[in-house]
Amino acid sequence: MNFPDSLLDPAWYWTALTVWAALLVHCLWRAPWRRLQDSESLNVWLGMIVLLTLIWSMQAGVKPGLALHLLGATVFTLCFGPALAYVGLSLVALGVALNGDAGWLAYPLNALLLGGGGVLFSQGLYRLFVALLPRHFFVYIFINGFLGSALTAIGIGLSANLLLGISGAYVWDYLVEEYLPYFVLLAFSEAWLSGMVMTLFVVYRPHWVVTFDDRQYLAGK
Repeated sequence: MNFPDSLLDPAWYWTALTVWAALLVHCLWRAPWRRLQDSESLNVWLGMIVLLTLIWSMQAGVKPGLALHLLGATVFTLCFGPALAYVGLSLVALGVALNGDAGWLAYPLNALLLGGGGVLFSQGLYRLFVALLPRHFFVYIFINGFLGSALTAIGIGLSANLLLGISGAYVWDYLVEEYLPYFVLLAFSEAWLSGMVMTLFVVYRPHWVVTFDDRQYLAGK
């Protein structure tokens, strides 16, 4: 899912740069930086950036722009909220670019699609689940942690396919038959790993998860 510099028309990259930069400035302004004044929270935030940089660099694919890798955006968003998650995932995309796994011209597009899209789907699903479902521990784990991360991975897959199809990088038939179905398989892995991580966090380190409140999900208040 890391697009190279030469795959799309340059106009797509410059448009993505404008949108990504505007969102980044907004998130830098609105992010709850006080949360990172605590050394433990800062270490967790930085640790997620390093770990996801490695995960995003380990991708499988046979054609430019059609690689697959785990995302981790749902865990980041649930733990730190959308603003800090977007900034962190933009740094992850930067690390991938520094590793040489994606070009610099394509960096804003990759950060916007994977970081911005991942946060958008994760936060949107979280708000939807909170509005529709009861505040229960197992609802948080299995719906937000497992299902939310799976749907986010599928949402990113659909977005990537739409971008590649509309831009003319690949024909629609090829994308639908040879690329899109693998996101369903990726979603299972994303759900299992993200759900497992969120389970460990809310059980042993609930203060790491900004969207989890003991009074609501355990005490029923």
